[in-house]
Amino acid sequence: MEKPGLNSPLITRLVSADEKNGVAELIGRREVLAEVRKQLYLAGPLITSSLLLKIMQVISVMFVGHLGELSLAGASMATSFAGVTGFSLMVGMGSALETLCGQSFGAKKYRMLGIHLQSAMLVLMTVSIPVAVVWAYTGQILKALGQDPEISVEAGLYARWLIPSLFAYGLLQCYVRFLQTQNIVLPMMLGSAVTTLLHFLVCWLLVFKSGLGNKGAALANSISYWIHVLLLVLYVKLSPSCKESWSGFSREAFRNILSFIKLAIPSAMMVCLEFWSFEVLVLLSGLLPNPKLETSVLSITISCSGTLTIFPNFHLLLCSTRVSNELGAGHPMAARLAVQVVVILDVSIGFIVALTLFLVRNIWGYAYSNEVEVVKYVAVMLPILATSNFLDGFQCVLSGATRGCGLQKIGAYVNLGAYYVFGVPSAILLSFVFHIGGKGLWMGIVCGLIVQSLLLLIVTIYINWDVEARKARDRVHCDSIPVDFEP
Repeated sequence: MEKPGLNSPLITRLVSADEKNGVAELIGRREVLAEVRKQLYLAGPLITSSLLLKIMQVISVMFVGHLGELSLAGASMATSFAGVTGFSLMVGMGSALETLCGQSFGAKKYRMLGIHLQSAMLVLMTVSIPVAVVWAYTGQILKALGQDPEISVEAGLYARWLIPSLFAYGLLQCYVRFLQTQNIVLPMMLGSAVTTLLHFLVCWLLVFKSGLGNKGAALANSISYWIHVLLLVLYVKLSPSCKESWSGFSREAFRNILSFIKLAIPSAMMVCLEFWSFEVLVLLSGLLPNPKLETSVLSITISCSGTLTIFPNFHLLLCSTRVSNELGAGHPMAARLAVQVVVILDVSIGFIVALTLFLVRNIWGYAYSNEVEVVKYVAVMLPILATSNFLDGFQCVLSGATRGCGLQKIGAYVNLGAYYVFGVPSAILLSFVFHIGGKGLWMGIVCGLIVQSLLLLIVTIYINWDVEARKARDRVHCDSIPVDFEP
């Protein structure tokens, strides 16, 4: 039982479940500083890896942009379609390893990390097959949805050449989570750096020298992702750091598949429901008056948002890793402390980013367009973007806490309600009923983020960390994976 005054936001003394054995877990200034050091050690490599992977995608589009408007439009549409139907699904399903591998590592059940990794690879490769079939018919699907026929044909060709990257991307998500949950982040960063540098050369050769054009850019993506996967595979196989967690392939991975799927499905829903809501904004922007201006400005805003999500996503990965590690180790109060430290870190970075966006709002638009009308519109949108990025960071921390605990099912319900009961309807109402235009679309997403943050905050406040530590122990030691929320 907690003693009086132990529920203060900044912990000075906390008592764990071990008190029943006469052992009190004391968390004071020394423990807080130790937690900060652990998180700062993970921070730089995680941010750098995420940034480099995003830059790699931008490089491909930049090369295609020099081939002409039609090639650029086709590649952009295919990339968006691939993100909605495939890449977001791989990210979501792979994130289940943040719970499984993270808790196994904390519990020092190192061999189980390799088993979970193999189960994840089997599932993601299997799921990739029907997704690849969908990508093969991208052109026909886009035409059926009323898109421009010429652009649809170009997008279809690009998507077909992008299919090999889907399988590599799925494996990459598995290996990244496998290493991340063991706090092995420097090799991830170096692998991303090497791959990104090589991607310049591969793109140049395949786009301009081979005569493949935009198809070469898609193939370059595939080759670069496979290079990245190969680098991580070699590291896992040869490095002493992974000697205990990777002992080779095992038939036990097949028996563990159901345990992975139980978390992978709600994990995928958490990610996809949020990702898809932003794609809905792009579709809705084409229905507004002056759609050329609205779509252009919204594309710029989403591009900025995509870059800025590096920080919220870093907080999510950091929080889920630390929480899962501590719960697996049987340290419930340390897991709660980890969430509090990440919140403080997020608020600090979020404030700096928001202030920066506000200060550059009047000049940022010139980086994308020389049209005064576009620049002024971007200046109006950036404060709204700053607000959404700040809220996104906060909800990412709380989402990381739910992932670390294995509460992805709760997170999926929260995202469904936040974005599709509040966010998208609010965007439609503000844009088409109150005629606020593109600003209304983004303000609707802000409404969704507010609801999402509040709901996740309530879930986090009512988490019983001792119960979650026991559930983590059960998850590590048996095949069944309980994911229901127990306040």
